[in-house]
Amino acid sequence: MPDVALGGSPKPTTSLVRRARKTHRVLAETYPEAGCELDFATPFELLVATVLSAQTTDRRVNAVTPVLFAAYPDATALAGAPREHVEEIIRSTGFYRAKADSIVRLAAALVERFDAEVPPRLRDLVTLPGVGRKTANVVLGNAFDVPGLTVDTHFARLVQRFEWVDAATAKDPVKTEHAVAALFPRKDWTMLSHRLIWHGRRRCHARKPACGACPVAHWCPAYGAGPTDPVEAEKLVTTQGRA
Repeated sequence: MPDVALGGSPKPTTSLVRRARKTHRVLAETYPEAGCELDFATPFELLVATVLSAQTTDRRVNAVTPVLFAAYPDATALAGAPREHVEEIIRSTGFYRAKADSIVRLAAALVERFDAEVPPRLRDLVTLPGVGRKTANVVLGNAFDVPGLTVDTHFARLVQRFEWVDAATAKDPVKTEHAVAALFPRKDWTMLSHRLIWHGRRRCHARKPACGACPVAHWCPAYGAGPTDPVEAEKLVTTQGRA
């Protein structure tokens, strides 16, 4: 019977663990400034900003949240906000009616069930309207310093390209989270997420990765998915992330 890692998946091989950790070390050297790209001052602000970040850029969210939080600085204020005013403020983030509904109901749930405070526990966060494991792990890792893996589209794409997970696992964010968690110490999870997301936004793009300008190409089984010529690849590298 094979060893079992977090979530019931088979324990990863030693060679995979070594390759994954070497890749992470190089990404840490490449992106020393990596971190959360959403602006926030409190756990509440980060929670709302993360919900708003779906299907848009962090830059766009950062443009609207100062106005939103000036008007509604906490859960109590947002819970009583007129939906139409919230929609007007966040309109440019897309899907603004659904997002306005989510964040107002989210604020109301915080008031009703958690004394208007954001709970620092995954099991509680995922019960809130509009909050799944991805959003919960963003908040836990960045607002409460509780390690977590943020399996967004960039994270999922990269761990499949790196063959840290197989194609079947990659289709399930929870299975992906558990499989990748088994490769790294828990203390590394939050920064690993940031570095993978930064690399995905800046170099390892979905359609045309900059393979010839990739610092971890040596350990990447998908090398060659994009241009390998260094000059051509360097043109694809962005200094700021694409969401």
